Amino acid sequence: MTTRPSIRRTVTVLAVTGAAASAVVAGAGAASAMPTDFNCTSGQVDTTLVAGDPGAGQRYASLVFTAKPGESCTLPGALPVTLTGADGVTVSPDPAAADAPAVTVADGAPASMLLHWTGIEAPENQVSPTSVTVTAPATTTPRGDTFDPAITLPWNQGALDDSAEAHNLTVGPVTAGAPTA
Repeated sequence: MTTRPSIRRTVTVLAVTGAAASAVVAGAGAASAMPTDFNCTSGQVDTTLVAGDPGAGQRYASLVFTAKPGESCTLPGALPVTLTGADGVTVSPDPAAADAPAVTVADGAPASMLLHWTGIEAPENQVSPTSVTVTAPATTTPRGDTFDPAITLPWNQGALDDSAEAHNLTVGPVTAGAPTA
């Protein structure tokens, strides 16, 4: 009679252990699944500052984000941008950026963000930034790689007006493809 309770206990322990192991394996499969749509980190894109076509005192450049080989990630329609060394210049998003759709880049595909400012004031009413920083929307990839979100590039686009009438850098929405202006 003592054998039966031991067998029942052993069978019960094995059943509970097997169910727990199945739950762990099933949970691990779901947790390790790679998302198909995640925000870009600074380490997943190469970023450059590209000059645009100036005209009648209007100046343009684009921040270009190119997905590194084997990477796929999403950039929201608006990204924060700051200038260093241009304290009197206000950086503001183009109103269209607020409602712009997200853009996915993958395997060398680019996305770009237009920058616009004026450059017609006298030299004493202009300032030349030392760098431009854009903040990536994520710090960690789905693989667990962590990156500083700040992407800082040297400013090589000349001076910006820094007078009371003209002291603004406007940041356009992120759009798919290479810059158009």
